[in-house]
Formats: sequence, C-alpha cells, structure tokens
Amino acid sequence: MTDSENTWDKLLQIKTTGRDASNSDQYRYPYEPTPYSVLERLANSGFIGKSDVVLDYGCGKGRVDFFLSYQTKAHTIGIEYDERIYQSALDNQKTAVSKTRTEFVSVSAETYEVPTQVNRCYFFNPFSVELLQKVVARIIESYYENPREMLLFFYYPSDEYISYLMTVDELEFYDEINCSDLFEGNDSRERIMIFKGGF
Repeated sequence: MTDSENTWDKLLQIKTTGRDASNSDQYRYPYEPTPYSVLERLANSGFIGKSDVVLDYGCGKGRVDFFLSYQTKAHTIGIEYDERIYQSALDNQKTAVSKTRTEFVSVSAETYEVPTQVNRCYFFNPFSVELLQKVVARIIESYYENPREMLLFFYYPSDEYISYLMTVDELEFYDEINCSDLFEGNDSRERIMIFKGGF
C-alpha cells in the first residue's frame, strides 16, 4: 500500500503522504489523505470527466485535486482552512504535473460561496456534521443560482454523515463505489457514497 502511495506522489510530482492533526478540533478533523487506490476507483467510475469542476472540501495538501485533474482532466478546486497545510498544497502546485487544472483557496468551508460552475463535490470526513449542514446549505444556494446536475462524493462516511444526508430533501442517494476489497478487515465504511442534487 505504501509503495502505491509513494509511486503516485512521485508520478504526480507532489508530496501528500502522512497524517496531520496539529490544528484539528471537535469541528475540524485531522488531515489524512485519501488512499490512491480509492481515488483510482473514483477516477475510473465514469462519474467525473474533463467537463466537470470538482470542489474538494478540506483538500489538505491537494492529493485529490492533483490526482483527479491528472486522471480525469477535470478542473479541481481545493479549499483548506489550515493555513500551514494550505501552504503545502501551494508548494505542491509549483511542481505538480497537473497544476494548470487545479486551484486552491484558503477559507473555512462553511463560509465559502460555491462557484456556480462546480458540479462535483468531494468529502473525506473533513469536519463535523454541524459544519457539513452549513456547507450543504451553501451547495444548495449555488445550485439555485445555476441549476445543474450535481454529484456529492462521500468517502468513508460516518453514520452521522449518512443519517444527516438522508434527511436533506434536496439530495437523494444515487450510487455507491465499494472499496472494501482494497483493504484488510472488510470495513463497511470503505466506500464512496454518492448523493445527487435532486433539487
């Protein structure tokens, strides 16, 4: 597994491995990059293409953004509240092979106005359900400004996330990408749940 992580980082010419909990609290969770094997499965799912704009919540050092823009040719926007980790994403952008299709914004997710061209959103448990509720409200606002098909991807979703998402009238459960075979232990959370904006 570590070999794959390092191989992709080298190929993409970035440094994104390692966990960072230095600025986490009860609302904002530690930085932990999505495993490349999961991102490969997402990129090969057909749900993201070159005409899409992906918003990555809690982008950390930018792994999701660089990988998806490289593999799918989509444009990606990563937002990150932790200034130090955000700086790591900018450092990666200087060397990344797909830097022209990525951009990063230093901002708290709940205050970020979702650009009207964004039609895909990615989450790997970046924050609490309280913040997720505010973020989803922002996504819905953006939809009403520019109605479009929107897909929201939730990797390794918590029960709290799922319970909340199932109550949002504007969202419907759309599909799921099973990732449990990629890791030992048969963890039922190893999946990407996809919700569609049926606004």
